[in-house]
Amino acid sequence: MRLTAAASGFLLFLLSVHGTVHYILVVQGQDVWGVTYSATEICAVKGSTVAISCTYTYPSGRYIALSNFWFTKMSNGELVNLKLDYTGRVQYSCQHSYDYIKCTLRISDLRESDSAKYKFRFETNQEYGKFTGSPGVTLSVTGVMVHVQTHSYLSMAVLKCQGSCPLPDSSSYIWYENERIQTGRTSSTYSVFYGAADSYSCAVNGHETRRSPAVYAPKLPSVSVSPSAEIEEGSSVTLTCSSDANPAANYTWYKENEDSPKASGQNFTITDFRAEHSGSYSCEAQNKLGRSNSKLHLILAGKSTMIINIIRLTLLVVMLILLLLFYLWMRKEKDVSSTTEPKEPIETVELDSCSVYENVSDLNIRTAELTEEPDDLL
Repeated sequence: MRLTAAASGFLLFLLSVHGTVHYILVVQGQDVWGVTYSATEICAVKGSTVAISCTYTYPSGRYIALSNFWFTKMSNGELVNLKLDYTGRVQYSCQHSYDYIKCTLRISDLRESDSAKYKFRFETNQEYGKFTGSPGVTLSVTGVMVHVQTHSYLSMAVLKCQGSCPLPDSSSYIWYENERIQTGRTSSTYSVFYGAADSYSCAVNGHETRRSPAVYAPKLPSVSVSPSAEIEEGSSVTLTCSSDANPAANYTWYKENEDSPKASGQNFTITDFRAEHSGSYSCEAQNKLGRSNSKLHLILAGKSTMIINIIRLTLLVVMLILLLLFYLWMRKEKDVSSTTEPKEPIETVELDSCSVYENVSDLNIRTAELTEEPDDLL
C-alpha cells in the first residue's frame, strides 16, 4: 500500500466486518483517511458486466478531492488508469454523501484476461494528500462448465453448472439436453437419466452465447499399434487408445479370455513380445456417463507370414478351379450348339426358264417325228 499524509504521524487499523476488509488510516490530530471495498472477491461470467464498488473518506478542511481512478498495474513506475487500459469497456461513477463518497467501477464484456486485483486511488489538492486503498478487489472471470457430481449404475447422474470460481447464488441457469433447452430447469444442478448418445450443456441465464462445452459418454475408441509393421519376436510394441469423451475418459486394456486387466492408461506397452502375447486385445474407454471399447489383434511376424501364404495359396487354388469350371462350361456350350445346328441345304441348280422351254419344244418335235415314221413305213 502506497500512502502519504500531511501529518507527522499516523496509525493504520485493519477492521473486518462480515467478511469486508477495511483499511483506515487515522492521522494523528486530524480526520480519517480510508477506502472500504464492498467485496474483496468477485466471480463473474465471461461476457457479462461487473460492478466493483468502494467508499472513501479523507480529512475535511484544507483537503479537497480532485481525482480518483481504478488500476491493476504500473508502467514505468506510474499507476495505469484503467480507462486508458480498458478503452471503451470501463465506466466510473461516484456519489457524494455527507461523510463519505461512494465510487463504482463497471467493466463490460468481461474477458478471462480481466481477472486481476483492482484497487482504488484518490488524490487531493495537497501534495501528500493521496491515498490507495488496500487490499483491493480480486476479480475472477470464468466460463461455465458441467461437472458430473455423482453417478450410478442405473444410468443416473447429478450434473452441476459451475465456473472456476463460485458464481453468485442469485444466478439462474439454462440446461440443454441433446441441444434442446430443458424448460423449467433453472437451478445450478440437474439430475438426469442418461444414455450412451446423450449430451448435456449449460449456460448462465442471459449469457446463452457463452454456453458450456457438452458432456457425454466416450465415443467408439480408436486403437493403433506401433510399430505398424509386422511384429518381430522380442521387439517392443505399444498400443494406443483414444476416444472422444467429456469428461475425459479413463482407459483400461484387456486380453481376450483373461479376466484381469492387462494395463490402465491411454498407452499399453509390451516390451518383449513373444508368441504367448499374440491374440486379441481390447481397450475400454470409460467416464461417469458411460463406456465404450474397441479390439485389436496382434500376431508374430512368422505366424502372420504363414497365414498370409496360406491365404494366398488358397486364393490361387480357388482361382484355378474357377478357371477350369469356366473352361468346361464354355466347351459344353460349344458342343450343345453344334448338335442343335440345322443341316446344310442341298444345292439346287437353277434352270433358265428359256432354256427349259427350248428343251421342251425340241422334245415335242422329236416326239412328233417319231410318231410320224410308221406312216412312212406303210
